[in-house]
Amino acid sequence: MLIKRNPNGIDLPFGSEITPRAMFESRRHFIKQLAVGSIAGGALAEMAMREAFAQSGGTQKLAARPNPGFVVMDKPTAFKDATTYNNFYEFGTDKTDPAQNAGSLKPRPWTVAIEGEVKKPMTVDLDGLLKLAPLEERIYRLRCVEGWSMVIPWIGYSLSELIKKVEPTGNAKYVEFITLADKKQMPGLRSPVLEWPYVEGLRLDEANHPLTLLTLGMYGEVLPNQNGAPVRIVVPWKYGFKSAKSLVKIRFTKDQPRTAWNISAPQEYGFFSNVNPEVDHPRWSQATERRIGEDGFFSRKRKTLMFNGYSDVASLYTGMDLKKFF
Repeated sequence: MLIKRNPNGIDLPFGSEITPRAMFESRRHFIKQLAVGSIAGGALAEMAMREAFAQSGGTQKLAARPNPGFVVMDKPTAFKDATTYNNFYEFGTDKTDPAQNAGSLKPRPWTVAIEGEVKKPMTVDLDGLLKLAPLEERIYRLRCVEGWSMVIPWIGYSLSELIKKVEPTGNAKYVEFITLADKKQMPGLRSPVLEWPYVEGLRLDEANHPLTLLTLGMYGEVLPNQNGAPVRIVVPWKYGFKSAKSLVKIRFTKDQPRTAWNISAPQEYGFFSNVNPEVDHPRWSQATERRIGEDGFFSRKRKTLMFNGYSDVASLYTGMDLKKFF
């Protein structure tokens, strides 16, 4: 079990200031060391001084409360690595393409329509999403189907908060996520590599799980364009392509949605796409992974954990053959 839950259910006050990204890694290292009692009072004073003089670099900060109930004790991936090594095919298929090409995306104004099998459909703008529930900082692993992983401090709140607002009907069994498809903003849409718009989906109980995050920021700032601005989903126990970016519509359905990669290559990408080291991709093993920024090309790969280490979700799949429903 790799999710450290707070037994007292106590959260830090909402609205606490987020550390600028330049200080993020040192702060997290400090917190981890503090937890094992390895830092003395003199280091506390030094850290306070360093934070006081830290600069945000001109980026837009996003206040959130750190939630100790959703933290993995892995070293966070460097901001530079997390924002320059991405899959976002709407901006190109190479890992460096999104960072180079996503400047054309206009994350404001922005609206997300919530529709389908709900009693209270709505269309909400970005400011409305930001105010819908208290924002939390959660540190999640993200595992890519290609065999690499990162550890990222996301900002958002459980998708279940939004689901409660729209009140799904008894017919709602799935949640479909539809992303922006605008050729003027997204040069990758000229490629036929996938059907556009990009569509993903979850079963309703998966969408309601507390880990499923409606995500509006990372590293104490609003989401960078290349990471799915201005709003995306993060589902940490599934492969990264399930975490749809730049959402414009959330639809509740009776039938299982047809999702982008499952349409493109159903023999390679199943609907559930849980991180399962026992189910190989047809072209490579999923038993091991490389952590971006930590594991060099010639380093021994680390073992991939079932459900990416989030064993709390296992109860969602009781009685299911996870090799058949991959």
